[in-house]
Amino acid sequence: MSGSWTDDILLKIANIVVYFLFLGSNVYTVATPHDIYFAGRDTYITPAPWAFLIWSLIHLLLLGTIIYQFTAPGKKVIIDGISWRFPLLGILNAIYVHLWASQHYIFAFVFSLFVSSAISHIYYTVKKFHAPANVGDEVLVHLPFSLYHGWTTVLVVITAFQAFGVNAIYEPAGVWTKVFAFLALFFLEATAAAYAFSSPEGDLPASFAITWSLFAIFAHQNVHRSGFIHWSALAFALLSAFWVFVGTFGTYKRYRGASGSILLDEERAPLVGGEN
Repeated sequence: MSGSWTDDILLKIANIVVYFLFLGSNVYTVATPHDIYFAGRDTYITPAPWAFLIWSLIHLLLLGTIIYQFTAPGKKVIIDGISWRFPLLGILNAIYVHLWASQHYIFAFVFSLFVSSAISHIYYTVKKFHAPANVGDEVLVHLPFSLYHGWTTVLVVITAFQAFGVNAIYEPAGVWTKVFAFLALFFLEATAAAYAFSSPEGDLPASFAITWSLFAIFAHQNVHRSGFIHWSALAFALLSAFWVFVGTFGTYKRYRGASGSILLDEERAPLVGGEN
C-alpha cells in the first residue's frame, strides 16, 4: 500500500525547521561583522577559508534530502531509517557553529564531538541498512551524509587545535606543536584511506572532504610559518588524493559491474525462454 506524503508529518516538518536552523547558523558565520573565517583563532592546522565552502555543497544536497523525504523511497531511508537523528544532528551542529563563531573553542570542541557522534550514527545506519536503491538514494542521502561525515572529522581536529593549541600569529611552532600537527595530518590522511577501503567501491565523498581540507591546510600554513607543517600537509594531501582516486576507481567498477550485470541478464533471457 502506497503511503501519503502526510505520513509522519511531524518528523518531516521537524526536519525542515532544523534544516533552516542549521543553514541559518552557517549563514550567521558569514554575515556576522567579524568574519569568523578570517578573524577566528589561527592555529598551525587552520585551513584556508575556502575550505569551508564545502558547507555550501552540503547544504545544497541536504535541501534535496529534505524534498526527497516526501517521496516513497525517500521516506523509507530518511523517515523510517534515519528518523529523529537528523533533527538531533541539526540542533547539535547549530549549537557547535554558534559556540565556534563566538570563539568559545573549548565548548565548541565538546559539541564537535557530539556532532561527530550524531553524524556517525546516521552514517552507519545509512551505509549498513540502506544500500542505495536508486539515483535519489545515492545523490540525496548517501552523498550528503558521506561528505558531512568526512568534513565533521576535519572540524573536530580544527576545533581541537583552536581549543588547546597555540595561536600561530603570536607564537612560533615548537617541537610539540609540530608533533601534534603531524599526528593530526596523519590521522586525517589515514581516515581518508579508511574511507577508501570501507567497502568494495570505497567512500569517495568522505575521502574528498578530507583531501579538500588537507590541501586547504597546506595552502594556509605557508612555508614561512613552519616549513615542516607546510610540506607535511602537502605530502598527506597528495596521499589522500590517491585514496580519492582509489574511491573513484571503485565507484567506476561498481557502476560498470551493475551495467554489465543488466546486459548479461538481457542476453540470457532469450536462452532461458528457448529452453522452456
